[in-house]
Amino acid sequence: MSSADRTVSLSHRTAATPDVDDFTRPWWDAAAEGRLLVRRCGACGRAHHYPREFCPHCWSDDVAWEPVSGRATLYTWSVVHRNDLPPFDARTPYTAAVVDLAEGPRMMTEIVECAEADLRIGMELEVAFREEGGGVVVPVFRPAAEVSRRARSSGA
Repeated sequence: MSSADRTVSLSHRTAATPDVDDFTRPWWDAAAEGRLLVRRCGACGRAHHYPREFCPHCWSDDVAWEPVSGRATLYTWSVVHRNDLPPFDARTPYTAAVVDLAEGPRMMTEIVECAEADLRIGMELEVAFREEGGGVVVPVFRPAAEVSRRARSSGA
């Protein structure tokens, strides 16, 4: 699917549909291909997310897109039981979360494929991708495959 194919018409927009512009298009294109990107500073070497045209650590504008592993740990979460905005209303309850990417930055996201009772701070997660309205693909996180295998084998 090309960038032009992912242009979102106003009739397909929902509260979950992000604004895609020329600056963020590489991030959205990578997500549509099943890859997660962050920005890394060439001056101080630190990665950051959300995408910015400058480094929030040293203010350098020597920043570039970089693919990351998609591994993360759960920092915090909240289970949302009520949201009146489409498409969130049909998804309740859902888990809004903040994760620490293995490469350092924190990222707001949603946890999927995991019961609320199984959530633990520090649990290992991996990125997955979900198509939203208008063909935009967003990263979400689920328990890492290794964690899921260990839980099944222990009877948890």
